[in-house]
Amino acid sequence: MIVRLLLLLGLTGCAAAQQDPAWTEPFPPFRIAGNLYYVGSRDLASYLIVTPQGDILLNSSLPQSVPLIRRSVEQLGFRFSDIRVLLISHAHLDHAGGSARVKQMTGAKYMVMDGDVSVVETGGRDDFAYGRRSGFSYPPAKVDRVLHDGDEVQLGGTVLVAHRTAGHTKGCTTWTMRIQDSGRTYDVVIVGSPNLNPGPGYRLLNNRAYPGIAEDYRAGFRVLQGLPCDLFLGAHGSYFDLLGKYARMKAGDAHAFVDPQGYREYVTDRKQAFEAQLARESHAAVTR
Repeated sequence: MIVRLLLLLGLTGCAAAQQDPAWTEPFPPFRIAGNLYYVGSRDLASYLIVTPQGDILLNSSLPQSVPLIRRSVEQLGFRFSDIRVLLISHAHLDHAGGSARVKQMTGAKYMVMDGDVSVVETGGRDDFAYGRRSGFSYPPAKVDRVLHDGDEVQLGGTVLVAHRTAGHTKGCTTWTMRIQDSGRTYDVVIVGSPNLNPGPGYRLLNNRAYPGIAEDYRAGFRVLQGLPCDLFLGAHGSYFDLLGKYARMKAGDAHAFVDPQGYREYVTDRKQAFEAQLARESHAAVTR
C-alpha cells in the first residue's frame, strides 16, 4: 500500500491519469456524514457539501472528470446546477482541471487560496514545478474570491475554513469543517497535499522557482499537526484509505471514516518523508 501510494504521489499529468485508471474510474457516490458526500472517482476525491442555500463542490478533478462528478451528484438525488461555490485543494491538473467547465455549467463562484490564483487563471502555466512542461496545463478559470489562511467560506449554515498548507503548491489548502451526524459533532479535515513530488521542481534547497518551499512545508506540517480531526479525508482517496473504509461502511460500520489515529499517522509519515528529503539535499550540498 505504501509503495503504491508513493508512486501515485508523483503522478500529476495527463499521462499519469492514463497510467492510473483509478483517477477516472467511477466510484459509488455516498454520504460520508451529515451534509458531506463523496462524489469523486476511485482515487481523485471530490466532495459535495449540501446546504439549504445551494451546494459546495470541493475539487473539480481532471477536465474529463466533470461528467463523472455530475453523474455522482445526480445519483445522490441532488442537482448539479445547485452548486453555488467551487473550491479546490490545490491547483494541479488532477484537482483543478475541471473548474472552468464546472463554472460554465453551474455559475458557481470559484474561491482559491492566494498563491494558487495565478496558476488556475493561467491553466497551470504559472505553476512553479510544471508550468513549462507539456501535458500539465488545463482550461484556465477566473477566480471570483481570493482566499487567505484562516478565511471562512459560508453557505446555508455550513462553514468551511481554509488553511494554507503550502509547499506542494504555493496555495495548497487543507479544509476543515464541523458537521452534525446522529447527535454527534465531528471535526472534518480534508488534506490538500503534504507530499513532495519527484523531480527538480520540488527541490527543497536553492529552489529558484520557489525559494520558500522548505519553510512553507514546515509551516504546513505545523498546521496539520495542530488540527483537531475526527473524520480524515483528503485530495486523493489513497491518502485516507477510501477503498478500505468504504468497504467497512458498506459492511455496517457507521463510523468507518472516523479515524483520528490514521490522520496523525499520515501526517507524521509525510513529515518524516519531508525531513528525509531535506537531509539528503543538505548532505549532498556539503559533500560537493
